[in-house]
This record gives sequence, C-alpha cells and structure tokens, in this order.
Amino acid sequence: MLHSHYHRFIDRYQVPTTTSRPKTPFALKFVNCYPSLDQDLKSFFSLQSVAVRGSRVRLQMKFKVELFFIFNCRVVLDESLGFPLLSVTLFTLLYGNWVSSFLPRKSVSRKFHCFRAVDIVDHRQNMVGCSQSFVRMLEKMEEFDPEKVIEEFEAITQDAGKVQRETLKKILEENGSAEYLQSLGLNGRTDPESFKTCVPLVTHKELEPYIHRIADGDHSPILTGKPITTISLSSGTTQGKPKFVPFNDELMESTMQIYWTSFAFRNREFPIGNGKALQFIYSSKQFQTKGGLAAGTATTNVYRNSQFKETMKAIQSQSCCPDEVIFGPDFHQSLYCHLLCGLIFRDEVQFVFSTFAHSIIHAFRTFEQVWEELCTDIREGILSSRVSAPSIRTAMSKLLKPNPELADLVYKKVTGLSNWYRLIPELFPNAKYIYGIMTGSMEPYLRKLRHYAGELPLLSADYGASEGWIGANVNPKLPPELTTFAVLPNIGFFEFIPMKHNIEDQDHNQMDPSFFHIEPEPVDLTEVKIGEEYEIIVTNFAGLYRYRLGDVVKVMGFHNTTPELKFVCRRNLLLTINIDKNTEKDLQLAVEEASKLLGEEKLEVVDYSSHVDSSTDPGHYVIFWEISGEAGEEILKECCNCLDRSFVDAGYVSSRKVNAIGALELRVVRGGTFQKILDHYLGLGSAVSQFKTPRCVGPTNNLVLQILCDNVVESYFSTAF
Repeated sequence: MLHSHYHRFIDRYQVPTTTSRPKTPFALKFVNCYPSLDQDLKSFFSLQSVAVRGSRVRLQMKFKVELFFIFNCRVVLDESLGFPLLSVTLFTLLYGNWVSSFLPRKSVSRKFHCFRAVDIVDHRQNMVGCSQSFVRMLEKMEEFDPEKVIEEFEAITQDAGKVQRETLKKILEENGSAEYLQSLGLNGRTDPESFKTCVPLVTHKELEPYIHRIADGDHSPILTGKPITTISLSSGTTQGKPKFVPFNDELMESTMQIYWTSFAFRNREFPIGNGKALQFIYSSKQFQTKGGLAAGTATTNVYRNSQFKETMKAIQSQSCCPDEVIFGPDFHQSLYCHLLCGLIFRDEVQFVFSTFAHSIIHAFRTFEQVWEELCTDIREGILSSRVSAPSIRTAMSKLLKPNPELADLVYKKVTGLSNWYRLIPELFPNAKYIYGIMTGSMEPYLRKLRHYAGELPLLSADYGASEGWIGANVNPKLPPELTTFAVLPNIGFFEFIPMKHNIEDQDHNQMDPSFFHIEPEPVDLTEVKIGEEYEIIVTNFAGLYRYRLGDVVKVMGFHNTTPELKFVCRRNLLLTINIDKNTEKDLQLAVEEASKLLGEEKLEVVDYSSHVDSSTDPGHYVIFWEISGEAGEEILKECCNCLDRSFVDAGYVSSRKVNAIGALELRVVRGGTFQKILDHYLGLGSAVSQFKTPRCVGPTNNLVLQILCDNVVESYFSTAF
C-alpha cells in the first residue's frame, strides 16, 4: 500500500526518482499551487489529517504508529528549479503507539516555500534503543531562534501592502468554493477592488445563520472551502450570551505566529532562562454541537491544541501546573492548585501570566485568603480537602511532598509584607516580569497589579479577539497604558473605517453637510493616518469576510509599513440617553478620578460597572461600585458628585444642566458581587481566561443587571449640577 501511494504521488507531481523503493530523497516545489496537495499527502503518508501552511506541515497518522524524526537539514540549490530548497531527511519507524508532530518551521526563501526532500524508510525492525537519541536530535533541531522570528517579522512588514494583497488572494483562493462568497458574485476574482465591491461589511448578526448551519452539521462549503471542525465561543460579556465563531487550523497557526513574534521581541528585552511560567490559565469544557462539532471558548480551543503545548515549550514558557489542573472541572480548585504549584516551583518561576490582568489580580486576592492553608499543604505534603476532583488530586500527589523548610520560608515572606505590597517578587524571586492583556477594559486593574508587582515590569500581551488576531506587542518596554500592537499583515486582510470625529475635526466649511450622515469608506492597512481613530474590519482564513470587529483603535505610528495600533474602546459600549455619548474609556477615567477620594481613606474600588436607567424621567446613569471596605456616607456622596463631574462629554454636560439627563446615581454593592457575575458567566460555559467584567450592562444583559441590583447596599444621587 505504501509503495503504491509513493508511486502515484511522485507521478502526479513529477518528482524525480531512480528507484522503485521509497528510500530515495526527492525534491518537490511547493508554492501553494497544488490545490490537492494536502489530500495527496494524506494518502501518501496514510494520514488522518495534514495542515500545510507556508513551510510547515502537520502530520497526524491514521493508524497507531510511533514516529521519530531525524532531520538532516541543509540548503541546496536545485538547478532545474532555480531557487533554494531545504533538504530534510525524515525516517519513519513504524512500531510504536502514536504521533502528532511537525516538520521544521523554517522558511528558506522569502519568495518561495518548499516541501522538503524526504526519505521514507519502511522500518519494521526493532529500533527502540535508538529512539531517545532521535528525540534529542529533534529537540536540538527545534530550538527557538528569536532573531530568526524577528527577521521574518521585519521582512513581512517591509511592504505590508503587498503582503496584504497576497494574503487576501490566498484567503479567496482557498475559500472560493464557499457558498457565501459564490453568492456575492466574485466569480474567482481575488483583487481587493473586486472584493470590496462585491462583499458587504457585516456584523456577527448577518453571519449567524451561516455559522449555525455549520454548527448543526451542514458539511457543505458554507463559509470556507474546507469544512469547519471546531466552534469558538466568545466571552459573552458584551451581549450577555456567547457568540459562535468558526475556528480552524489556520486560526491556530495565526495564534502561534503571534506567540512566537511577541515572545521574540519580549525575550530580546527581558531574557528568561529554562525555568517555568506561573500561568493562571483555565480551560472550560468542550462540548459537541448539534452537528457533532467540538465547541468551546476560544482560549479552550487554543489550550487543548497540541501546538500550544509545543510552542510553550519552545519559547520556554511551560506551565508549573500539570494539564489536569488547567483542564480541571472546577475553576476554584484549579486556581488553588495553580498557586500551590507556583510555590512548589517558586525558584524556577520566570514570569507570571494570565490572559487578562483581571485574572492575575483575582489569583493573588485569593492567595490573601488561602495562603496559610497552602503553607499547611506544603508542610505536610497533603493536598487540602477543598480540592476534590480526582484527576487534580492524582496529578498533584505526584508533585506535593512534605517540605517544612519551604512552608516556613513562604510563611516568613508573607508575614513580612506590608499590606501585600511586592507580594509577587517576594514569592517568586527569579520572576522577570508579569504578562497578560492589560489594555482597554483591563487598565483599571493596573494600580492593584503594580501594588502586588512592586518593581517587576508589567508587559501587555497581544491584541486579538475570539474572531482572530490583529497584532503583536513588539515594543514590550512600553508601559501598558502606552502599549501598541503592530499588525501582522499575513494573518488576515484588514480594513479600517475612519471614526466620524476624525472628519468632524476638519474644516466644515469645505465639506458637504450631508457627508456627516454617511459612514466613511474603509481604508486599507497602509492608508491609515497617525493620530486618527478607526473601527477595525477583519477578513480571515476561518470564514469571516469584511467582519466588523467592533473595536476602536488609534494609530500611534508605523513599524516599517504596518501600523502600530492602540486599543481605545469597544464601539458599541456607550452610555447614552440624549445627545450624550460616553464610551467605556470615559467611564474608566471617571471612576479613576472619583476613586482617588477613596484612596485617602485607604480603600479601593474592587470592580465596577454601569447601566442607563431609562425607567425614570429623565433617564440617568447608574454606576455600580464594589469597595474593599466600609466607606463613610460623606465620602461616598463626594465620590458620586465627582463621578458626575468627570463625564466631560459636551452632550452630557449640557444635558445635565438643563435636566435632560437626571442626576447620576452611585450604587454600592456588597463584597463578592462581581465574583457572582464571574460565576454566572462560568455557568454559561465561559472560561476565566476569557472573562472580562461587563462595563456597561445593556438591556440584553438582564441576568447580570439583576445580580447587581440584588446586591445593592447603599445608593447616592449626585448634586453636582
């Protein structure tokens, strides 16, 4: 069978060979021009699946075999082809249990990607004794080279416009057979002009019927040429319920490219050794859709993918915790064990990470409550009864041994702290930085995070959404408040709708007044202007075409020819009643200003949200605060007035003065209220790694509003106007 596949394969692609046995290296030119290459590779290697993206090929065997690779890599020049080929010798040993592995992730030419020369050796003899050396050789070959990654990033950003056109062409060629694209009359055209003319701007609402057909088991090419096999769920914090979003191998590849790129730049400035990462990451359960597709949160789909673990290992970011903790059935038990594993490996921890800054704060607030119990576990070598999941207990029993010296050290470190200041560096003396998304709705947590971090740098992670990635943080030395993200032009096709206030700042006398009632036309990636704000439009490899992401960004500069973006806010999160328009950022600034008054009392705002109450006449803003302690009535009245005055939008101020908007209301909720909101979203299937506190609770989010209202303990109305 293997021999017949071999001959059919080399006949189809005219691969030169001089023997009838599959033992001679052959070279195959691969420039994305063989539409059935993936299918032929499946047949040739008896593969269950194969993902070809650039120079990377993923092989997943159908039957139970164990593969060990010996890579003999060299760059050679094939006179007949006229460009470099990467020659790789691959031996397959067909005798063991299983395999899922990768060929070297290495592009040998900026213009061409090549399928490597391959030796197929049908060994059925016992070579178990050689296996360890094979694995060691493979690991040596796969060492991460950050400078190479940076070189590749510099190359694709030299002419971002050209890369964008090539990326769009590839997306449309791969998905040209999709029902959605065919219905729009593209007729095989792949140029940006035809694409923009034929394909409308859409939101999730317009694509939802197509996505649900996929989830319900329709295997026809609906949004993509190849079937979608996985569905991602958004966090649901904006609309009150999660959205279904297509997820495929191409999105996973983009995720890994973002990770490689940002780590390369991060490691240049903050090099880490071969230690571990204290990663507060959690995976919710995957489930089957009606049509049998795997579904889970976007972070769950990433963490459960084999590429994630391999990438984390390659970039020296392996978790302290066993998989059973990450994939545990209960978030609270997993968090406790994350903290415990961090302490066990405290000297090896190189950095602290979670997807969002909120999760890091939550973890160390929990530590404040359970640290003595953690010390007892370490001292006695017995896991607390609060952890009941059998899988977690079994995994932790292999790590947890009696260690009175470590327990005493942790006790000494904690009792020596002043109000928990510098908690993280005291616990983890070799940590180099703290890493996670710290922009946008995460900025309110920075003050508390800096308190825990002391002098440790805070590095903001990259920019993406459940729908896909946008850019990487290639300037990691910038503080989170100034962080920008360089768009990777080869992971999608990006357009930008100018925000109207960009145009309203221009000379109105020179413009037609009717222009202000028409939404501006989107501009391409390289046409954006520094200092202006835009809404992002995404076209990706997973079936989203001209998709309105809903994010507003500001262009802060360019890295070569690709823009560096600063996240501003979500476009649809607005507090508005009359002619007022206050964004999530405006709310954040108002809360920060008013909370300074609490700081004088050594109190802080634990978390906050807002709501427009239209049941009164006139309607008014409601701000919900959870406070770290008891605040006096007078100070809370001052905070309420300060909140009202801190909304400086002209429409709001003028409306308040004429009572077109009622007095702002500050409602203080009891401690633990925002934990109840988190638990609510976890109950909907969301993951902690993906959770963001809803800053503006709209009419579609009644259950969250009910939680807030049911926990109000004090209420104050502003007298500022």
